[in-house]
Amino acid sequence: MSNRTIAILSPGDMGHRIGRALGEHGHDLITCLAGRSERTRGLAEKGGFDDAEDLETVTRRADLILSIIPPSDGPAMAETVAAAMERSGHRPPYADCNALAPATARRIASIIEAAGAPFIDASICSLAPSPGDLPRIYASGTDTSPLEALDGHGIAVKPLGSEVGRASGIKMCYGGLTKGIATLHTAVLLAAEAMGLSDELRDELMYSQKDTYAAMQYKIPRLPADSARWIGEMEEGAASFTAVGVTPNFHRGAVDIYALLSQTPLALETRETIDSNRTLEESVRVFASHRPRPGS
Repeated sequence: MSNRTIAILSPGDMGHRIGRALGEHGHDLITCLAGRSERTRGLAEKGGFDDAEDLETVTRRADLILSIIPPSDGPAMAETVAAAMERSGHRPPYADCNALAPATARRIASIIEAAGAPFIDASICSLAPSPGDLPRIYASGTDTSPLEALDGHGIAVKPLGSEVGRASGIKMCYGGLTKGIATLHTAVLLAAEAMGLSDELRDELMYSQKDTYAAMQYKIPRLPADSARWIGEMEEGAASFTAVGVTPNFHRGAVDIYALLSQTPLALETRETIDSNRTLEESVRVFASHRPRPGS
């Protein structure tokens, strides 16, 4: 599948990196930047994207559309693209790669399929592409071959069968661990700060949980930059677990933590502007100053 045109909506943190990796394997990249921020425009340029004037043009030119956006925007994007397909008369396969509950993925599938386009349920369960490390994208649906054809072209595609919702389901389990455990760590540190036990807890963690504490030092100061868009993913996770009779309360707690972080001044940072010199202790003090007071 060399020299095909791949549309990515939108070329944000993950999208532009996946696009750049695909471009390095001979694919042409297209997006529509109408109404997008200057930051997204800069990322699109870095990723080597061609900016189409509108979504009708995107649907006419694309051989495959990848939706890589915050999960809360997934249904609306599908509606918008479906309408563009109707206007253009072109209906390329549409892969929703967002962190969605299986039920949400099935709802989006009905939107895309009603427009006459093939739908692929997809999920990204790893970091963005880097040398020697391909992001793993799971795929399920009636025909996942358009996405599978990209396997080894800067990404690894893992088919999960014909049932829409399977790819989304594995993302809900994976994200519940990776993003959920970061909020548990944050909650523990916030509680220790509120009790005046931060120094004592740090000493104990450095003694008996060295690897965990090292991960906390790296990860937690960086969470606010992503906190607002991860709220939706945790909400989708709560819905996913509820649907199969598993407690959603871990995810609901994660929503609370990400909502708190999103209200701090540190949430104004982007991944490019995060203060790499800010310590874990400094970050937690900022978080703590915005926590709700008991009884409020």
